[in-house]
Amino acid sequence: MGIDLPLIWAIIIGFGLMMYVIMDGFDLGIGILFPFIGNREDRDTMVNTVAPVWDGNETWLVFGGAALLAAFPLAYSVILSALYLPLLLMLAGLIWRGVAFEFRFKAEEAHRPFWDKAFAWGSYIATFSQGVVLGAFLNGFNVVDGAYAGGSFDWLTPFSLFTGLSLLVSYALLGSTWLIMKTEGALQLCMKKLARPVTLALLAIIIIVSLWTPFSHPDVASRWFSLPNIVFFAPVPILVVLATWAIILSLGQDAQAAPFVLALFLLFLGYSGLAISLWPNIIPPSISIWDAAAPSQSMGFTLVGALFIIPVILAYTAWSYYVFRGKVKSGEGYH
Repeated sequence: MGIDLPLIWAIIIGFGLMMYVIMDGFDLGIGILFPFIGNREDRDTMVNTVAPVWDGNETWLVFGGAALLAAFPLAYSVILSALYLPLLLMLAGLIWRGVAFEFRFKAEEAHRPFWDKAFAWGSYIATFSQGVVLGAFLNGFNVVDGAYAGGSFDWLTPFSLFTGLSLLVSYALLGSTWLIMKTEGALQLCMKKLARPVTLALLAIIIIVSLWTPFSHPDVASRWFSLPNIVFFAPVPILVVLATWAIILSLGQDAQAAPFVLALFLLFLGYSGLAISLWPNIIPPSISIWDAAAPSQSMGFTLVGALFIIPVILAYTAWSYYVFRGKVKSGEGYH
């Protein structure tokens, strides 16, 4: 029995995207929370919690795009053609917030409020664009003869706009729980207060998306409620409620890392629901990973490089987080 290269690559790309959500989600979440924090020193502390590692967090986004091109060139061409505008906005937001990240430390005092706003707006634009891309991806694409046949604004739907707002809330929860783990004192207390309504808002969003998706997409409903998918999907709603309850409970205690770990688990549950909804299609609604796969020789050749580089990325990422572990106090960190 031969090796199922498209399946292996689908797992690798799925892993890369999940790592991006984990690693860059709380990073973007800090920018999303900026408008809720007026104190300059607290804002500096928030940024300093990610300053040593934020550049490396976006490695997974680059890896995911490169892997998609190498393993599923048809999917790469269709998705980029269909989502060119929101992806361009996402990159513009990431670039803008990256520039603001550096300049807010180096600018004169009079100009710092501008760069604070730029950092926040870049985070909002990048996150909202990612959510719109996710919603448009779930809606599916019009493909004729292996090419995208839809319009330039087919991605702009009520569902995709809602998923854009949903991702803002998701990343805000990751950002607030990250800061609970990495800060102390008044800032940590403020994040605990913010995290409670954000957690409940995210639960409401998950419920709305879980109802909206199958009603709008009969093909998704058939996947959810058919064997064997229903066996894998059935525990997800229960686990979502339990994870939400555990987050709220941990916020009322002296927990440090628990809210962040539980928030990651909650997002992973949503990610798993997305995977069940789409499987085995990589170009919804009907083109599977096997239909869109590159030639087996190309996939095998690039797989060797991927299996080498992934452990390297994981190793230096783990080392950087280990080196900069612990609490970040006011006045410490990046300069």
